[in-house]
Amino acid sequence: MDIGYPFSLEVFLMRMKNMQTVELKVEMVGIHEKRLRKCLSKVKGIEKVEVDVSSQKVMVTGYTHRNKVLKALRRGGLKAEFWSAQNELLNAYASATYGSLRINNFNLF
Repeated sequence: MDIGYPFSLEVFLMRMKNMQTVELKVEMVGIHEKRLRKCLSKVKGIEKVEVDVSSQKVMVTGYTHRNKVLKALRRGGLKAEFWSAQNELLNAYASATYGSLRINNFNLF
């Protein structure tokens, strides 16, 4: 199978994997977006990085494993964890006014 000169075997194998999107919660207090992107630039296989500073959410799309992305951020000194449904709820609560977050007429907080 000829894949052409500019591609190495490593690049070919990365592209054969499925592209995935990793959602992370990163504490962005006092941290510039440039520092975050520099940490992620060292990881091979990343195609796109989206940062939402207000909700502290980072979405990384690429051909790399999700644990490698998390490890790169932690090595750069950033506090990071995988995004969860609990983070969605806390983000909705923080942006809503007190008492307005209701599900089936029950106040959550």
